[in-house]
Amino acid sequence: MPKGYLCLLLHTHLPFVRHPEEDVFLEESWLFEAITETYIPLLDVMESWVRDGVRFRLAMSLTPTLVSMLRDPLLQGRYLRHIERLVELSEKEIARTETDPALNRLARMYHDRFIHAREAFVDTYGRDLVSGFRRMQDLGHIEILASCATHGFLPNLSVNQSSVRAQIRIGVDHYRAAFGRDARGFWLPECGYYPGVDALLKDAGVNYFILDSHGVLNGEPKPHYSVYAPVFCPTGVAAFGRDWESSKQVWSAQEGFPGNPDYREFYRDIGFELDFDYVKPYIHPQGFRTNTGIKYWKVTGKTEHKELYIPDRARDTAAWHAGEFMYHRQQQVERLAGQMDRKPLITAPYDAELFGHWWYEGPMWIDFLARKIACDQDTIALVTPSEYLAEYPVNQVVTPSASSWGWKGYNEYWLEGRNDWVYPHLHAAGRRMAELARISAATKTGDGASRLLRKAANQAARELVLAEASDWPFIMRTGTMVPYADKRVKQHINRFARLYDDVKKGAIDAKWLAEVQRRDCIFADMECARYYAEPTPPGRRATFRRTAKAKPRRAAVSAPTKRAARSGRSDSKTPRGSATRGSSRRRARGCGAT
Repeated sequence: MPKGYLCLLLHTHLPFVRHPEEDVFLEESWLFEAITETYIPLLDVMESWVRDGVRFRLAMSLTPTLVSMLRDPLLQGRYLRHIERLVELSEKEIARTETDPALNRLARMYHDRFIHAREAFVDTYGRDLVSGFRRMQDLGHIEILASCATHGFLPNLSVNQSSVRAQIRIGVDHYRAAFGRDARGFWLPECGYYPGVDALLKDAGVNYFILDSHGVLNGEPKPHYSVYAPVFCPTGVAAFGRDWESSKQVWSAQEGFPGNPDYREFYRDIGFELDFDYVKPYIHPQGFRTNTGIKYWKVTGKTEHKELYIPDRARDTAAWHAGEFMYHRQQQVERLAGQMDRKPLITAPYDAELFGHWWYEGPMWIDFLARKIACDQDTIALVTPSEYLAEYPVNQVVTPSASSWGWKGYNEYWLEGRNDWVYPHLHAAGRRMAELARISAATKTGDGASRLLRKAANQAARELVLAEASDWPFIMRTGTMVPYADKRVKQHINRFARLYDDVKKGAIDAKWLAEVQRRDCIFADMECARYYAEPTPPGRRATFRRTAKAKPRRAAVSAPTKRAARSGRSDSKTPRGSATRGSSRRRARGCGAT
């Protein structure tokens, strides 16, 4: 029997980027790169565990925007075109490097990788990767969490409760349609929590959510077990606190695993290094140099000098790092187990795109870690949040504090001088959307004009949630791809404003509305306006028992965790990436790859 548990949680998200008006759109490559480098490799690892009989448990969030893009026929077709071009480029690279055995081996590695990605995408999953993750959940190996409709940062939207409620309820209902079951857990975008949001989660039928460490540690009363056991909010919804130590070991730009000299260097791609005429057919048609995914160099050190990547050495290092990570989690559990009346839980959430995209060897590391935990020791075991709650249904009642996992641990990254201009517009649109929802709900007749009004109100709601995505202020703050983020917010707010005015005037342009629906087609099968009008119906009752009277022994809190709680700072998550380098995820948090 294990003495404690480890909950690995991968937050899987990309903003909704789909541009049917253009044949090739630069930012759509964010999705294509993530499919090749993260999502398919993670599914490969899970399939290998199932095939080899390895016991594993993972928690994942799959956001509605990502699920919608992965299931969109237009983007599926464009990904297939993208991967076929990479297969062709890798074939050219095999020919170009034939006189250099070391480079040639790497070119062949990428060719095999691209061929496999194409076969997995088309043959294994029928272009629908969501079905692969759903299968893993149906088999009982992973637990998928719901999330907000478009990853809205809820603390900054809380001026309008109807906007927060709509983000949550659309996300929960979309999850039910995608995965054929109710969501037990919920990923608060950016772990952004403010007191009271748990009541809306409870109304949506959610059992638990994830917080950064200081959100739990600064709660009232102080948690007896630090972050090593969940707490219940007064509403009965459970909150799991992120473990600072395990996060630092992977995330930290200074100390994290991805910066090891043996690992592949992210920022040296042949799309930027080789002759322009040679790579021109494989980059953006307008001549923008972009990442191809073919990278021949390793991190080496913090200088411009880079040595050739050696896959076998990198794989050995990933195995070593998996063992080191497991050892430290064992030590944590051994230290805590004697001070708690239950098995300690280490909750370790990460952005999924770290594994494979930013940190090429990340999926290998997860593979080694799960196998080592299953086969090489018996101190810790992998667990999902729901499994832990089932084993320990009695937990302390704590009111968490406002928090996020962003820089400095609160809301600053999404609300400062470079992005604060968006919120007056979002808040005003939120109030107007509630008005439109009431108008739409009052329209009972089924004539053409009434149907058109409801279509306009539903599309206005889609425009609003798209404008509310936390990705846009995040990008503005990082300084990468700022024109695109500015354009998206203004575009959606302007479309919303026109729809609002047209509904109020009773003069809806049906042709223009149809074009907007074609472009911004997320949640096309949902009546989004109603989420702003109806009172939230009671959700199913959470399966838990709680107590405020128990006085168990206080768990030890490591000094770093105490410092993080006092200062309100999370570990280093400095954004990585460069607009000029075409990096696929502009919201990455410092994986230490240079």
